Amino acid sequence: MTVTIDDASADSRITAAHLAELTDLAAFLYAELGLGPAVELSVALVDEQAMEQLHLQWMDLPGPTDVMSFPMDELTPGTAEAPVTEGALGDVVVCPAVAAAQAAEAGHSLGDELCLLTTHGVLHLLGYDHAEPAEREEMFSLQARLLGQFLGRSAPTPTVSG
Repeated sequence: MTVTIDDASADSRITAAHLAELTDLAAFLYAELGLGPAVELSVALVDEQAMEQLHLQWMDLPGPTDVMSFPMDELTPGTAEAPVTEGALGDVVVCPAVAAAQAAEAGHSLGDELCLLTTHGVLHLLGYDHAEPAEREEMFSLQARLLGQFLGRSAPTPTVSG
């Protein structure tokens, strides 16, 4: 598994435990989504200013958002029998400041929100979307199942904007 987790956010709420949990989550998602050990993923935690710049540049929308995904090789999920063996999945960019506000509003922990947003971002990298009702149902059902399995309890309430 080639996963890079970079905390460039300088957010004092982000702990070593959060980063370790995101690494564990990535390993879990790789196994569940049929991604082989040579598949590359980058997860970056950025401050509000950096996220706002990305949001404006790529979506033409003002203000910071919670999570953005930047696919590279347009990979799709594999299976245990036929995993995706190599390629660059892409980059998931998360804003901890926005995540913390959403977690507080939803009544769950920052750690849960970071896991929610990272899972959401990885699913986008694999081609899932939520623009149409049927797509939303498929993506959010899979997201809830994956998070519930990883956390060992009910998944946190979806807070993802968009």
